[in-house]
Amino acid sequence: MTVLEGARERWVRTDGVELCVAELGDPGRPTVVLLHGYPDSKEVWSKVAVRLADRFHVVLYDVRGHGRSTAPQSLRGGFTLEKLTDDFLAVADAVSPNRPVHLVGHDWGSVQAWEFVTVKRTEGRIASFTSLSGPSLDHMGHWIEKRARRPTPRRVAQLLGQGARSWYVYVLHAPVLPELAWRGPLGKHWPSMLERGEKVPGEGYPTSSLPRDAVHGAWLYRDNVRPRLRRPRTDAYAHVPVQLITPLGDTFLSERLYDDLERWVPQLTRRTLSARHWAPRSRPDQLAAWIAGFVTAVDDGRPNVSAKGKYADRFGGQLVLVTGAGSGIGRATAFAFAEAGARVVAVDRDAEAAARTAERSRLIGAPAAWAEPVDVSDEQAMEKLAEKVAAEYGVVDVLVNNAGIGLSGPFFDTTPEDWKKVLDVNLWGVVHGCRLFGRQMAERGQGGHIVNIASAAAYLPSRALPAYSTSKAAVLMLSECLRAELAAQGIGVTAICPGLVNTDITSAAHFAGVDADEEDRRRKRTARVYGLRNYPPEKVADAILRAVVRNDAVVPVTPEARVARLLSRFAPGALRALARVKPPL
Repeated sequence: MTVLEGARERWVRTDGVELCVAELGDPGRPTVVLLHGYPDSKEVWSKVAVRLADRFHVVLYDVRGHGRSTAPQSLRGGFTLEKLTDDFLAVADAVSPNRPVHLVGHDWGSVQAWEFVTVKRTEGRIASFTSLSGPSLDHMGHWIEKRARRPTPRRVAQLLGQGARSWYVYVLHAPVLPELAWRGPLGKHWPSMLERGEKVPGEGYPTSSLPRDAVHGAWLYRDNVRPRLRRPRTDAYAHVPVQLITPLGDTFLSERLYDDLERWVPQLTRRTLSARHWAPRSRPDQLAAWIAGFVTAVDDGRPNVSAKGKYADRFGGQLVLVTGAGSGIGRATAFAFAEAGARVVAVDRDAEAAARTAERSRLIGAPAAWAEPVDVSDEQAMEKLAEKVAAEYGVVDVLVNNAGIGLSGPFFDTTPEDWKKVLDVNLWGVVHGCRLFGRQMAERGQGGHIVNIASAAAYLPSRALPAYSTSKAAVLMLSECLRAELAAQGIGVTAICPGLVNTDITSAAHFAGVDADEEDRRRKRTARVYGLRNYPPEKVADAILRAVVRNDAVVPVTPEARVARLLSRFAPGALRALARVKPPL
């Protein structure tokens, strides 16, 4: 039983082979053709296909010799790029005779698609191309040649690194060995090996035909790789807009392999994805969103759809929720993600402040932004928020638990009510966010990232901040524990630990044990100190985005936070001595 349930099938005959073609969606809508790689069949795209079918006419076909398509009588010479181009044109003419198609390729599906978008005879038949984990053999040939002719230590390292990643290519060129391996234990255990190594479901791989498909597919390499790498074309320019999606954890292809690609692609949009090689299985939501956005933009005459902000290639189209987004670090973080092309949910207990952040986010680059007025300490309100976000906007890709309040004063002057208030917001607000939105990430099974804003106070003891420091230390440890628990599910967790940052937190901070006039004086004095320090929240926001990209665990942000972190690890006695000094407030 095919996993493409509800698909309409047809057979397209070309060059003596019959290609099995599956179609979903309305044929009157733009056609998106999904091409699979090696040793897969069209089923590898099933999760992405069903997510696109409500907006597009989605077409998948088994490459010759794979899945339910037949193989050429002579395997040698039967899988050249020229013959694969013939197959594609035959399918395109059958499924979309009057309109160009949008092409998406993964692995060898991408390799052959690079051929399609750079040869003259396909001009006018392709509207756009999205490439995933499959390089242009011509570009790769020039990439290798450049590093071999003009070696530098860095270029040699890149060449050796990609050479090591490409070990399987050499094996597939060997006579008989691949055939024996695939017809033996490798073919039998491949789905389970893929599930363990790539952490993706093994279903969708027709195990009965897998050995045959893999043996046939070896000729993709034998017929094309060495001839094209030895003599790469010098006129292999893409004649359509191209979206390049690079999985950052790809075992087989280095990110550096795509250096200088702009030379060959006049209209290039770059994306990076926190995923391994088989991203169509592990990250179908994000891939479907990027493909849909790119196809729609090209059809609307806007091929360059990527945002211009820092990390736009990483966060474009992702859903980011930020608590405490009405001001300070939260607002700056929402804006930074908006500039990177993310969709933003701005959460704050101040409805007007949240609305201003959402409105500004849309103006500076967010494809969409929403304001949600919620008190993060209210468990039921947070539960309703999580349900609403999932139902109306989708599962959050990045959660930033930023909402927090300040509290200063000696321990014996801090009342139980003071403790409850600071812990409800600073700790329980983070717990609610992690529990509700983190669970949605885990149940979706496509990874994500949680950012918890702690503080340098988490590891910097102070006689003036017992309650605040305790709340932030708890956030730091919670983050470390969650990071260990959620790592296997592809969910990163980061604790951000700023020092003195020029935000409005001081204007609302509570000072225990003093009257109203003295509290007002201390607030103003603290605000002046923070103002003189003048460390902008935008720098913290940049550190947050960088930490998500790198999947950092604990990130001290300001210089004093970094120094305190080092002292806490290597000279804790010095910090304890400093903690005994009475603050000048």
